[in-house]
Amino acid sequence: MEGVRINRSLVIPRHEVQISFAASGGPGGQHANKTATRVELTWNIRRSQALGPWQRERLERKLTSRINSEGDLRIVADEYRSQWRNRSEAERRLVKVVSGALHQQRSRVDTKPTKASKERRLTAKRRRSEIKKTRRLPPPD
Repeated sequence: MEGVRINRSLVIPRHEVQISFAASGGPGGQHANKTATRVELTWNIRRSQALGPWQRERLERKLTSRINSEGDLRIVADEYRSQWRNRSEAERRLVKVVSGALHQQRSRVDTKPTKASKERRLTAKRRRSEIKKTRRLPPPD
C-alpha cells in the first residue's frame, strides 16, 4: 500500500504512521477480553516528510489541541468489534482531521448591486412614498 491519501496532492507514507492495538473496554464478554480490537493511530506532524513547511505550520496551528508536545497526532478508534474496521475508522478520521485543517476558506469577493436591483429598490421606495402621501390629512384651507 502506498499510504494514507489525504487529498490529490498529499499522501502520508505508511512508515510515518504508527498503529498499535489493545483490548478495548466495554461490553463484549470473552471476545472483548481476548482480542485487541482497539486501534491507536499516531502520526508525528513535525517529522513528517510528506508535508511542506506551510502545511506543517497550518496543521500545528489548527490542531493545537489534538497534538502533544512531541508533535504527535493521536487518533483512537474502538467502536467496532473488528480490528480491521477500527483501523479503517482511525484512518478515515485521520483523513478527515488533516484535510479539514488544511482546507482554506475562499475569501469573499465583494459584489455591487446591479443596475436593475437599484432601479427596483428606487421604484419600490417611490411606490411606498405615494401610499404614505395618500394617508396624510389634506392641507388646511
